[in-house]
Amino acid sequence: MSEVYSQLLAQRRQKILELVLNNPLLVDSLLDPEKKLNDSHVEQVAQQKQLLVETILVLHAADIADILESMPEEARQAVWQIIPVENRGRILVEASETVWESLIECMSDKQTLQAIAPLDLDDQAWLSRFLSRDLTGKLLTGLEPKQRARILQLIGKDRGGVAQVMDFNIITVRPNVSLGVVQRYLRHLKKIQSGTDKIFIIDHQNQLLGELLLTDILLHTPHAQVLDVMNPHPVTFQLDEQAENAASAFERYNLISAAVTDGEGKLIGRIAIEDIIDLVNQENENNIRKMGGIREEEDVFAPVAKSVRNRWAWLALNLCTAFVASRVIGLFEDTIAHLVALATLMPIVAGIGGNTGNQTITMIVRALALHQIEPSNFSFLFLREIGVALINGILWGGVMGGITYLMYHNLALSGVMMLAMVLNLLLAAFMGVMIPLIMTKLKRDPAIGSSVLITATTDTGGFFIFLGLATLFLLH
Repeated sequence: MSEVYSQLLAQRRQKILELVLNNPLLVDSLLDPEKKLNDSHVEQVAQQKQLLVETILVLHAADIADILESMPEEARQAVWQIIPVENRGRILVEASETVWESLIECMSDKQTLQAIAPLDLDDQAWLSRFLSRDLTGKLLTGLEPKQRARILQLIGKDRGGVAQVMDFNIITVRPNVSLGVVQRYLRHLKKIQSGTDKIFIIDHQNQLLGELLLTDILLHTPHAQVLDVMNPHPVTFQLDEQAENAASAFERYNLISAAVTDGEGKLIGRIAIEDIIDLVNQENENNIRKMGGIREEEDVFAPVAKSVRNRWAWLALNLCTAFVASRVIGLFEDTIAHLVALATLMPIVAGIGGNTGNQTITMIVRALALHQIEPSNFSFLFLREIGVALINGILWGGVMGGITYLMYHNLALSGVMMLAMVLNLLLAAFMGVMIPLIMTKLKRDPAIGSSVLITATTDTGGFFIFLGLATLFLLH
């Protein structure tokens, strides 16, 4: 994206947001066209509406989706009203799932079908997963039998599978033709889907035989046969394969596109790099939410009541763990009463343990996502994290022990501080490895609430270790 276009886009975005967010009468008028306005406001609102239409409809669907995601729900629905129904499908494809509910709920079934109708078959298949059963049935009724069969094949698939990112826009040729014939065929098509770097070679039963790079078509003589030039062993993916595996393969093999086949090796569709990028961005966003105990579907501008419902479970768990931590402190009230300095040092021990735990758990969750953890390397990985924690504990525990001595001139207290930090960092590393592995063993996403769990563990453990050591060495 050029700098000039970026600046122009930023200006238009700012203008739209200011226009909508600073003019409640405009929002009310868009949501309820029948609402009567004072004579003094009619012309002003009409001008604002015209300016809004002229500014937003010249933008790309992805930019409009981004702007809609930056608005509160009521303003978002108001802007949605001025977008022609035939343009809404592309915007829905580009928008994140978190804003879908607020966009679709103000559309009738007829409008939803009209919005989806102009889309490519793969986009229709993707959107159909989020529609009601009745609406999906109406969508399928309007399709040709072959198209209907393709969508039905994808609807029941796991949303985390290759079907989530696959499209049907593929170019195929037979192996027994020349490159000159292929060139004429491509010119006849007049249009090639974005992200196309190869065409696929199939037989009469639609069996995938290989792939032919566009560069090979250009660099070899037109008389060469496809069979002699094609790659007979391409990287392919199964329809039921996990999309994360496909993303890893795209990174590992520097792929731009790849074929998707069924269990019998018949070509179904393809995956393009642009779909993989969208998937990776979505997964990164979802993982950030999960680690904080926030649901994937929560919208940053969702109503307060809805956000409260989405977050209460993890907050309740956090409250329980906080209560446990407070009771641990309560066990050592006499110790704290005899040495008030402990109260000021406790948060340091717990805080650095939490930070270490989050660092460890981030590394482990990432390694699990990339399938880097195997039974054969688990012990090495475990001992590595323990070693890192031990060295950091000795280093920073020594620093804090020295600072504690300078502050309180108590050698025993400084020793307790150092030992407590070493032990809490070891506990944090241990739990940082074990929490995601246990979650994986239980068939749960290891990222869900991991930061909440590790913080609770290191807080409770840190308080118990520090105050326990203080009771043992400072009061006796």
